Amino acid sequence: MSDSNSNDRDPETASGTDGGTGREERREAPADDVDSGTGVGDRDDPGRDPRDDATQIANEERRRKVSVISAIVAVIGAWVVLSVVALYDVSQAAFWNNVLVGSVVFLAAGYNYYRVVNDIPLSVGVSGLVALLGIWLIVSPALLEMQAGLGLTTSPFWSTLGSGLLIAALAGYNAYDARDARRVATESSRA
Repeated sequence: MSDSNSNDRDPETASGTDGGTGREERREAPADDVDSGTGVGDRDDPGRDPRDDATQIANEERRRKVSVISAIVAVIGAWVVLSVVALYDVSQAAFWNNVLVGSVVFLAAGYNYYRVVNDIPLSVGVSGLVALLGIWLIVSPALLEMQAGLGLTTSPFWSTLGSGLLIAALAGYNAYDARDARRVATESSRA
C-alpha cells in the first residue's frame, strides 16, 4: 500500500527535481572524533556534552586564567623593549639584549594568547621558551653590567630583573598548566 503524501515528505521529489531517477539515498558523513581538550567545537551534534558541568566550568576558568596570564606576559615583554628604548640609558649590548628578548617574549606570549582565545590549546613549547627567556632576563643584568641604582626609575638593572622574575614565573605556570591540561585531555580520551 502506498502513501499518497510520501512525496510531500521528501523535498527532492516534492519539487520534482529528482530527474526521474527516483529517490536517491542520502549518506551522512561519519563524525570525526576529534577532542581538542577545550570542549568547544568537538562534536557535530547539538546534544548534551557527556562531560559533567564541574569539568566544563573548570576548563572555562582555566582558559580565562591562562589567556589573562599570556596577555600580562606579552605586556611585560613590551615593557622590556620600551624601557631601554625610551626610559633608560644603557650600553649597546644591554640595549639589544632587552630589545631582542623583549620582542620574542612579546610575540611568543601574544601567540599563546591568540591560541587560547581561539580555543586552540596553549603551546607548551612556546610557554617553556618564554619561561627560559625570563630566566635569561634575571641573569642578564648582572652579566651585561647594567647600572644598579636605588630606584626603579633610575635603574635598568632592577627593571630587567623584576621583569624577568615575572616572566619566568608566569610563563612557567602557563607551561605547567598547559602540560597538565594536555595530560588530562589525553587521559580522558583513552578512557
